[in-house]
Formats: sequence, C-alpha cells, structure tokens
Amino acid sequence: MALNQYSNRIINATLLLAVFVALLFNPFPASALGNGEAALPNFTDFSKTVQNGQADTLRGVYVPDVLALPVVQQPTSNAGYVSNNDGEITQFNMASQFGNVGLLAHNHLSGDSFSKLTVGQEIRLVYGDGKVGYFVVTEILRYQALQPTSPFSSFRNLNGNDTLTAEQMFNKVYRGDHHVTFQTCIAGDGTLSWGRLFVMAVPKSQHSNGGRTTTGQ
Repeated sequence: MALNQYSNRIINATLLLAVFVALLFNPFPASALGNGEAALPNFTDFSKTVQNGQADTLRGVYVPDVLALPVVQQPTSNAGYVSNNDGEITQFNMASQFGNVGLLAHNHLSGDSFSKLTVGQEIRLVYGDGKVGYFVVTEILRYQALQPTSPFSSFRNLNGNDTLTAEQMFNKVYRGDHHVTFQTCIAGDGTLSWGRLFVMAVPKSQHSNGGRTTTGQ
C-alpha cells in the first residue's frame, strides 16, 4: 500500500472516531443549563460574560428562549474530547478544518437543550472580541446508530429509509458550505447513545436569500 494511501486511511479513521465522540458519556448526570429550568440571561449580558478579547475564538452560543451556553475548546491533542461539565458546549475542532462550526454536548447534560431547537430559530455565535455570527436552523436530522458503541457504526435515518456509513454521515453534517452543526446523542432502548441528533444552521444572510429549510431529511 502506498504511503499516502495509508496516511489517508489513518486520517479518515481519526475523523470517524472524533465525530461521534458524543456517545462517550459522563456517568454522573446533572441538570443542564439552558434547558428551560432557569431563566436565560438577556443576550447583551450573556455576551459580556463570555468575551475574553480573542477575536477568532468562539466563546458562546445563544438561542433566544432556548439556551445560553459558553463554548469550550477541545485540547489540541484530543479530537474526541467533549466537556463533562454541565452548562458547557464543546467546539469540534475538526469541523473547523472544513470551514464549519461543530458544537458537541452530552445528551444528559447541555445536549438536552439541542432537542429543543426548531427549524427557523436564530442562532447567535459570540466570539471573544464580542463579534456575533447569526445563523438560522434549517435542518434537523435524527439517525439510529446501528452499532451504538462503535465510532464506525452505520446510521439509519429515522425519517426515511436510507442508511449512511460513518464516513457518509461525517461528510453530510460537517463538510459543505459554511454552516453550524449541533451534535448530541439520542437515548433509546436503555442506552444514552442509541442514536444521533444533528441540528444544522446556515448563515442568516444565506437563509434570507432563499436557503432551503427541511426537517428530518
């Protein structure tokens, strides 16, 4: 096997392992911020609390009436890291390599609020210097993991008959034109990692110019 082919296989395996890290869970569940149990701060106050002066660092995510959560970064050496601290979202660094924003959280922690997102909602990304990126939710995807504990599992669409490989699933939710993808697990059959929920949002300017809006594709 040629060296570059071997390297590509290693890279692909790393991608597939990292993208489905939300199946790893903290065995000590807690109540998540932003899940409707407490009043959300207003946007201006929230924005001030997460700013740190770093222009290119995503520091917070705000969805009116749904969630207001700080964002933490993955360690550079750990593409499979997801915060076990309640009230935090983890930015998926590998998605950034494709020009997109991946946001990960465990479904029994902050990821619980991802299921409350709906098509048409406005997403606000707050950066360290106070800059705000505006997005609109356009797709909500729900898949069953046919091998819930394997990062290489295939995925069956819960709203259709198609089944995707792990690589196809990665390409679908993390590649393509600039967008935001929220990812968490779907609990079922007694396991927290039975399925996967992906909520995708496009830049508000793009949505205003006729971007497509679909649910369960």
